[in-house]
Amino acid sequence: MTHTEILHEGTRILEVERKAVADSIGKMDARFVRAVELLQHAKRVYVTGIGKSGLVGKKIAATLTSVGTSAYFMHPVEALHGDVAAIQQGDAVIVLSKSGNTVELLTLIPHLKKRLASIIGILGNPDSEIAKSIDVTLDASVDEEACPYDLAPSASTTVAMAIGDALALTTMKVKQFTPEHFAESHPLGQLGRNLTLRVSDVMKSNDAIPVVKADKTFYDSLIVMTEKQLGCVCIVNEKNELIGIITDGDVRRILQTTMNLHEVVVSQVMTKNPIVVEQTMLVGKALEIMEKRNTQISVLPVVHPEDKSVVGIVRIHDLLHIH
Repeated sequence: MTHTEILHEGTRILEVERKAVADSIGKMDARFVRAVELLQHAKRVYVTGIGKSGLVGKKIAATLTSVGTSAYFMHPVEALHGDVAAIQQGDAVIVLSKSGNTVELLTLIPHLKKRLASIIGILGNPDSEIAKSIDVTLDASVDEEACPYDLAPSASTTVAMAIGDALALTTMKVKQFTPEHFAESHPLGQLGRNLTLRVSDVMKSNDAIPVVKADKTFYDSLIVMTEKQLGCVCIVNEKNELIGIITDGDVRRILQTTMNLHEVVVSQVMTKNPIVVEQTMLVGKALEIMEKRNTQISVLPVVHPEDKSVVGIVRIHDLLHIH
């Protein structure tokens, strides 16, 4: 295939999958509402499927759990060999099948009903045998697969996953699951850090802070900056109020125009009125301040809100937990 043909084929595949998802929007109806209500009130949620549908099911279960609904993937064969005992009255089960006639699922469903579980189907055939025997069927049918031979599950798995996302994220909203709740279950993720840690938790403080008086020379500032190794030096006045900063970037700029480092006073070359943060600020807000500048800031002074004294230094590496 030529480069043009390869690009054409890739574009065709994305277009088929885009259309399949767009078509599924028109199939949203009261059944989706009912499915969300079942998930909202379920004690636990189990997701099951075979093959590619099973892989999609694992992702749906992970997403549900991530956004406030405890969910577990259960392989239908394992369920038929004992795991079904975990499912109890008040639980909900999501079954995924492209054909809607998967033998293992058809065999499992009567046992789910005996255990008084609610059953939601994400099915590629809404008129299938499975659809006839469950509580709610969500139509995941597609006109064609993106596979050039209309064989490999592609558009169908994309639609099933999109419907799973719609279920999980709508249930999240119905349950009033907030970003703060999300952070509690993702303590090692960046979002968790952004919403649970404050600048005071990650900043360098006390003797680690590089500070010089405004009347010191540029050479003096270089000595302090080199000693503290935080990529900056804070300039303070007689009242110890922050009035400026010199960063690594400033040093490179100054060295291009300054010959005698002992004659230049830092107050002449510093960046005046630098952007600052307070120690009570959430990590996410401080990171947002750094990243929204035209030129990304890599280090910020932390000042006391009342006397404007420097109480810390926070680097983007600290906010992102990069070592």
